[in-house]
Order: sequence, then C-alpha cells, then structure tokens
Amino acid sequence: MKFTLSWLKEHLDTEASLTAILEGLTKVGLEVEGVEDPAEKLGAFRIARVLSAAPHPQADKLQILSVDPGEGEPLQIVCGAPNARAGLIGVLGQPGDYVPGLDVTLKI
Repeated sequence: MKFTLSWLKEHLDTEASLTAILEGLTKVGLEVEGVEDPAEKLGAFRIARVLSAAPHPQADKLQILSVDPGEGEPLQIVCGAPNARAGLIGVLGQPGDYVPGLDVTLKI
C-alpha cells in the first residue's frame, strides 16, 4: 500500500520526523518497503522569471526570451508559447533535464 507522509501524519496526529515514523511503524510490526520523494525527481527544474520577450527575426510564431534562472547570468531562450511575456514566472527546464512522468529528456 502506498500513501503520503502528510496523510499519515494527519491520521496519526503527529509532527514527528519521517525517521521517527518509520521506526515506530517497524516497532509495531509494519514493514516499510520503501520511501519515495517525488520532488527529488524534479530537482533540476527551477523557477525562473522572463525579463524580456522579443519577436524572433526568422520565425513569426517564436519569441526570444531573456530569462532570469534565479542564479547566474540571464539565459536567452527561444520559445513558441504565445503567452510568453516579460514578468511571467514559470518553471525552467534546460537541455539534459529529465521530465518524470513523460519519460523524456529535454534536448535542443
């Protein structure tokens, strides 16, 4: 059976750590087969802000965005989203990042 830590804490009415809960379950005879952290798979993705958007000189349906990735220099990204505009905040995935659930690795 799989369930979330938040669900378990709600039904146990506890604020104990994951380690303490796992030890308690084992002590009462409930074997824990594994613990998964779905957020771990998204570690490469980050929140980014679009600084500017300009039309692509060679394609009507594309824009060239200047994007602040949160650390380091702004990135220049070609984007086909019609709603991309300065001030937009979104999730940034870069070439080489793995997208769980879709089983896709981003590439250029």
